[in-house]
Amino acid sequence: MQKYDVVVSVRSEYLANQSTPAESRYVFAYHISITNCGTESAKLQTRHWIITDGNEQVQEVKGSGVIGEYPHLEPGESFHYSSGTVMETVVGSMQGSYQFLADDGTDFEAPIRPFTLFVPNKVH
Repeated sequence: MQKYDVVVSVRSEYLANQSTPAESRYVFAYHISITNCGTESAKLQTRHWIITDGNEQVQEVKGSGVIGEYPHLEPGESFHYSSGTVMETVVGSMQGSYQFLADDGTDFEAPIRPFTLFVPNKVH
């Protein structure tokens, strides 16, 4: 077992009721689960997202915490939250990382693997 090992899983969904396709406005929610699989407690400090739409337009988002919180995770603990993004295309992707500070003073990064945002039945 690693000392610093935070695993991030994501589930995304298209929010048709908030989208306006005629105006190229597509709204997506993403549901995040952050689990401390390591042996050292750690606190989430910052986030870094790279959002790429279907036209290869890239938007970077950096900030403190997530949804106004700085979860402190003991080994084995998880934190769950939902957020969203708006794109001009029916498909896109997101990826990034969370930066953590372990209780022993070590900074480390938890990668967020790329995941797809898409409007169902619009992408072949």
